[in-house]
Order: sequence, then structure tokens, then C-alpha cells
Amino acid sequence: MPSGGSGPGGPSLIFILSDAIRGHLSQSRGVAGWLSRFTGADVVEMEAPGIEGKRRVELLKVRGRRLPRMKPHELAAWLDETGGAELFDSMRRELASRGLTGAGALFIAAGSSAAPFALALARIARGRSCVMMTPSAIPASSFDYAVVPWHDHPRPSPNVLVTLGAPNSIFPDELKRRGWELAERNPPSEESRGRWGLMIGGDDANYSISEEWISMALPPILSAAEGLGIDLYITTSRRTSAGAEEVLSLLAPLYPSVRMLLLASKEDFNPVPGMLGLCSRLFVTEDSVSMVSEAITAGREVFLLRVGRRGGARSALQDATSWLVRRRLLPGRLLWGKPRFDALFDLLRRRGLLSEMLPRALRIPESEGVSPHVDGPALNESRRAAEWIVERWSEPRA
Repeated sequence: MPSGGSGPGGPSLIFILSDAIRGHLSQSRGVAGWLSRFTGADVVEMEAPGIEGKRRVELLKVRGRRLPRMKPHELAAWLDETGGAELFDSMRRELASRGLTGAGALFIAAGSSAAPFALALARIARGRSCVMMTPSAIPASSFDYAVVPWHDHPRPSPNVLVTLGAPNSIFPDELKRRGWELAERNPPSEESRGRWGLMIGGDDANYSISEEWISMALPPILSAAEGLGIDLYITTSRRTSAGAEEVLSLLAPLYPSVRMLLLASKEDFNPVPGMLGLCSRLFVTEDSVSMVSEAITAGREVFLLRVGRRGGARSALQDATSWLVRRRLLPGRLLWGKPRFDALFDLLRRRGLLSEMLPRALRIPESEGVSPHVDGPALNESRRAAEWIVERWSEPRA
């Protein structure tokens, strides 16, 4: 791909292509936010068209594989067919309003639904593309920059940055303000000896957070906080089942230490940045690498809550693959499902960034006293990715 001729200091304008998935958007916003801080570039968000069923397979998977070889007019025709022509028009308007050419633009996307649009627009504009995570149809080598998590076991390449966990849009210098805002919304008790946060995910193909799990796993934490004079701030996620939320809504009022219970199915407000700023200790369910990564980025004590694990043929195949990887009969990049995430959590533990949920997590350390913060070692992969892109910006392009 020919060089775009952009300036040496990084992008002059950053476009985020979104698939409207909150975790994916958080990754893109995190890297874009740090790039904006470093370069002064504006950030523009655009939502990629939602394509379902057979059209999704045909346009994004099958024909998406051919995007890296398409000429600009072919890419424009593909955009028309996918319903993405408005993206092209919006891009031109944003560039023209700032007196910029596309050569200095960076197009970022997370997720396989948005990544093809970022690549197509970048190629048409002669700008640069950045993909977050491993794209399912288009090789990472097709993008100028690929920010891929370690647990995806990406192949080494000059255009690939391997991250530990998921980049996110948590900016540590903003956490104090966000914590104050949450405290105004849900005030701590006057006698509080500290604040703990409880972040609950939900069901997916590998994990299950059932009503029974809520009833068994949470009372020890709630009781410990009550006995220690600790305030609790609790949030569910959009994946939390209605049944699990109902049990939690019945359980929480029994404990005065619960200062906030936010049910994601009933409120759009996102309390996570405020919880990360306000709480010194965070308990996070294992189903969400994104939530675990956000908590670690904040530099707090993070404890992993193990949840229900789905069985069946899928789980058996995951375990068989893991067994073959451990005996070096298969490469690590073939790990998938629960064993892949277990390997990530084990690495985070060895680096002192994450702890298993053990009884000691329910004892208040003497050093905590009335202080709301016990800052641990922070990991900021969004900032590292932005620094990496800026450093590579002036390098010749393939």
C-alpha cells in the first residue's frame, strides 16, 4: 500500500468505526483517546452498518477477505453494497471541515463487524488502519497496525502489538473525578472504613452466572463488608440474566453496606469508571476479560470471582485442546474458550496484577484504615498501544 505522506507526529484525525458493542468501543476509545492526548487530533465516531444472516457471511466474511486486494473503486462499490456509503460521505465531510486530506487519518475498529469498514475507508482515503483484537476474516497483516491480546496468540509481525488483557478507555488521571461524581450520586456512609466494588458479568458460551451462583457466592462478600464497615458498590452488565438480577435485587437490601446496586438492564448509566475511582478493592467475575482489564488499569486490588462453567461437548473439546497444548502437541494459539482465558488470568496472577478470590480478600488490611485507595501495579495497554502507533507513524509503509 503506498505511503499516505502524513506527518511524523502521528495521525491528524482519528476515526473510530463502531459495531455498538460496549467492550469493543471501549478498546477503540482507549487507544484513540491516548492518541488524541499525544497528538491533539480530533476523534470522530461512526457506526458501521449492522449486517445479519447470510448477507453478513457473504459481505463481511467471504468478500471481506478480498478487501485487501481491492482497488479504491471496488472498495467504494463494496461500501455501497453494505450500506456503508454514508460512512464515506461522513469521512469526507469531517476531513473537509478541518482542511485535511485522508493521508493523515487513522481508522480504528474493534471486532470483526467493524474492522472491514475501517480497512476499506483507510484504503480509499490513503490513510492508515488499526484493528483491535484478531479479525476473523481479514488477516492482521492487512492493517497498518494490529493491537492483539496475548491470549489470542498472534503470530509475530512488525505491525502487531501484543497486549496483556484488553485495552480500554479507563484514564487513570480522570478516576478521582469520576469517583467523586459517583460518591455524590451514591454517598458513602459517614463511618465507612473503605469501599469495595463488585462487578458482575453474565452468561455466554463458556460461563454461567445463575440465580444459584448469586445466592451462594455473594453473601460471604456482603457479610464481610458489613462486618468490617466497608461500603459496597455493585453493578451488573448487559449480559447478566434477568433471574440473576432479580435475586441480587432481593439480596442487596438485606445489607446496609450496599451503597449502590446498579442493574444494567434497568439503567443506561455506566458506573464502572466511578467505581474504579472510588473503590480500593474490586471483585470481578471471570467471564469478562474487559472488566478485569479495566480494574487492573485503575491500579486497584483485583480479585477474580470464579463462576459457573458450561459443560457438554464444547467444553470437552476445549479441555482436549488444552491437554494437547500442554503436551506441546499443538501450538498455544489453538487454545480456545475457558482454557485460553485461564492462561491469561494465570499470567496476570504471576505478574502480581490479579488475585484469586480467597478468604484473605475478605479481611481488611491494616494499611487500609480509612483510606479509599490501595494502589497496586497498573497496566495501561491503551496508552502503550497509542505510544507504539506514534513511534511507528513515520516509518515507511509496505
